[in-house]
Amino acid sequence: MLSCQKHLFSLDPDVHYINGAYMSPLLKSAEAAGMAGLSVKRSPNRVAPEDFFTNPEKLRALFARLVNAASADEVALIPSVSYGMAILAKNLRIERGQKIIVTEAQFPSNIYPWMTLAQEKSAVIQSIAMPVEPESRGKRWNEQILDAIDEQTALVTLGHVHWANGTLFDLQAIAEKTHRYGGVVVVDGTQSVGALPMDVRQFGIDALVCAAYKWLLGPYAQGYAWFGPAFINGKPLEENWINRLYSENFARLIDYQPDYQPGARRFDAGERSNFINVPMAMAGLEQLLEWGADHIQVYCRNLIAEASTLWREQGFWTENEDARASHLFGVELPDGLDSGVLQQQFKAKHISVSVRGSFVRISPNVYNDGVDIEALTGVLTRR
Repeated sequence: MLSCQKHLFSLDPDVHYINGAYMSPLLKSAEAAGMAGLSVKRSPNRVAPEDFFTNPEKLRALFARLVNAASADEVALIPSVSYGMAILAKNLRIERGQKIIVTEAQFPSNIYPWMTLAQEKSAVIQSIAMPVEPESRGKRWNEQILDAIDEQTALVTLGHVHWANGTLFDLQAIAEKTHRYGGVVVVDGTQSVGALPMDVRQFGIDALVCAAYKWLLGPYAQGYAWFGPAFINGKPLEENWINRLYSENFARLIDYQPDYQPGARRFDAGERSNFINVPMAMAGLEQLLEWGADHIQVYCRNLIAEASTLWREQGFWTENEDARASHLFGVELPDGLDSGVLQQQFKAKHISVSVRGSFVRISPNVYNDGVDIEALTGVLTRR
């Protein structure tokens, strides 16, 4: 069983950081890898042509293992979720009047590309609202998504968990019904991959896009995209030198090639070989593969089990355990409790969580312990 891993991070000992959904702290190993990369860049004579390829290929393979891709050839290295979604929007087949299904209050990076595409193609955005009544909310939200999928559906795009409240979406059921009608499913895995098991083949989704700086324990401006058969041979967002065939042969760079590198490499960002970010991202994925996302879920579930029962007894609402993640979930405030006052109390007690509307978003990880949760509970139950 996984134990607390706080010793692997350089967290401020006076702060209760229960906010991994905002941004993860860096592993000490990732910090060291970044510093080593910085020292290499300081002396560019140490950067060989093969260095543009060796570590990026290792990173690609690590992410492929994490999400159970059939091959590293299906993974692209990108700078952000918005970049990955722009690739997918460029390659989505959609006709006038068809639907793009999203969830209510979805993160903007997974909305704006589809709004633009819908306007260009005279398509329709259908947002599935979160049920108002809290009882079995997650189950009913999933049912409403499934009910909305029909012969007019070109795309369903959503997170594995909702970024604000942690509602868990049944990707396999959504993909099965969407494919029945000829549509595709795109997943923003930023708030799940790394802390919640992801199996792109088991779930049957068509594309997955993730930022690295949250649950993947990586740096900012690093991301990943996995492409299934529906997108793997698509058009890249940019026409750069490194995504072309034979780009590893610097002596032949001006033997301009009409073909791309194999598989998803065609979608790589031009500066994907970042000599600082890539080693840091590798350190994060290596550690996650050692821990295992299933073990992280168990650790987080055990960490908050007793406290979540107490919160419910005090009038706070949390989703049923089978309908939410354990690493990210929302605690809905009782009527009359001022979220602004609550935020001030969190700040006074050096507790870092996020308030999203009427929810306190709590997002623990293996660097948290019982002391952190006790401090949080002390504020929530002091009324």
